[in-house]
Amino acid sequence: MSKLYPVGVQNFEGLIHDGYVYVDKTAQIYELFNTNKYYFLSRPRRFGKSLLLSTLEAYAQGKKELFKGLALEKLEKDWTVYPVLHLDLNTQKYDSPESLTSILNDNLCNWESRYGARESETSLSLRFQGLIRRACEQTGRRVVILIDEYDKPMLQAIGNEALQNEYRSTLKAFYGALKSMDGCIRFALLTGVTKFGKVSVFSDLNNLRDISMIDQYAEICGISEKEVHAYFEEDIHELATATGMSYEQACTELKANYDGYHFTENAVGMYNPFSLLNTFANRRFGSYWFETGTPTYLVELLKLHHYPIEDLEHIVTSQPVLDSIDTASTDPIPVIYQSGYLTIKGYNKMFENYTLGFPNREVEQGFFKFLLPNYASVSVSKSPYQIQCFVEEVMAGKVDDFFDRLKTMFADIPYELARDREVHYQNILYIIFKLMGFYVQVEYHTSRGRIDLVLQTQDYVYVMEFKLNGSADEALAQIREKGYAAPFAKDSRTVYRIGVNFSDELRNIQEVKVEQEK
Repeated sequence: MSKLYPVGVQNFEGLIHDGYVYVDKTAQIYELFNTNKYYFLSRPRRFGKSLLLSTLEAYAQGKKELFKGLALEKLEKDWTVYPVLHLDLNTQKYDSPESLTSILNDNLCNWESRYGARESETSLSLRFQGLIRRACEQTGRRVVILIDEYDKPMLQAIGNEALQNEYRSTLKAFYGALKSMDGCIRFALLTGVTKFGKVSVFSDLNNLRDISMIDQYAEICGISEKEVHAYFEEDIHELATATGMSYEQACTELKANYDGYHFTENAVGMYNPFSLLNTFANRRFGSYWFETGTPTYLVELLKLHHYPIEDLEHIVTSQPVLDSIDTASTDPIPVIYQSGYLTIKGYNKMFENYTLGFPNREVEQGFFKFLLPNYASVSVSKSPYQIQCFVEEVMAGKVDDFFDRLKTMFADIPYELARDREVHYQNILYIIFKLMGFYVQVEYHTSRGRIDLVLQTQDYVYVMEFKLNGSADEALAQIREKGYAAPFAKDSRTVYRIGVNFSDELRNIQEVKVEQEK
């Protein structure tokens, strides 16, 4: 029988019964359950949060037989059975206040069928409080509360402040039951992608321990390098055979595509479990994680605040910025980081600053591919082909064809971008050349108002200077005066100096001039 990979499997009991491979996290789960009471954990989507909660539920219900052969089997001696209230907010589309109240009501009704209800409990929060009390009284055990994707309503309402305020008010009162019923609660864990700050839904839970950026639990979700080789060594060999690679090449490719998530400055890199398991199951590499959820709301944030795309690759920020999201803020970085599109790349202990970057190739390439049709005049279906054509034209030395194609990408820039047209030009250029950089060598140095760029292929070197409301001659003159092409003076390849001018009036490239380096 071939190995079963738990792709999309979120139920621990089903996973064990059906014989799926399980990367044992139960030692950390035991530690989590027995060292504190209230927790919050933020991790990107499809990173194992739901499976973590399901495993905790099985543990809290005393299902010892499920943990045979796992670390928890030896650690736990008592196997006490606790009542569990498990709320999953991931299944609903949140587009109105009623969409949230309906799913909360449905869960409350389900629990009330088990533990009863009182007529005086007329609000959602009062019903939740009453349920916690009765579950504790009826079982003689304190209650375990597990809440999955607590932030789903808030995330879906980004950009709609009125709706967000409705959700915040509802959830704040609902989660407030955790504090008011403290004596009846044994353990509580709330998970989500993001952590909202300011007037938070957690503002009354001052004893909630956030373990999102704690070394102790950095590996509780995801798969480490050590775990990859402990659980999937045979699978790597099979993947290598299927893809025509050596074992070493397969390891390198897996790491480049799916590793690189760092949740603290000291933690080891973590592999995206969804992409890794899909790769082993299908015996081929792919953008599995990225393709299951597009970052539409993140792109809207970037566009709304006219954020320079190039800045995404050299962000330095502090922990308070990363640790929570202010929905009124003009800074999209916290939500992009918490959503898993950026991760910690370095830490400056003196200034207590974090350097951020893309975790791996899957995320970086997928993100820029998604950005292109959202900024330039190109459809989603034609975007990959356009990049292919760009690369082919550059590699063949077809300068005129390349710039004719580039002009089409700048067509129909909306008038509302007039105030920030310069940033928009830069963003489109940066995205295009970034995508080309996955196939040819691209070097670029940017500053406000212009982009200096070098494209290198096997046969050609293109040294480019871009101007806004200037002239192509000025751009060429700058290349000559600054000696931008000097490093390639003795190069055997054909070297082109290219001056490009953008016109605000035309909202496009106005003029291109090309000189061949003698």
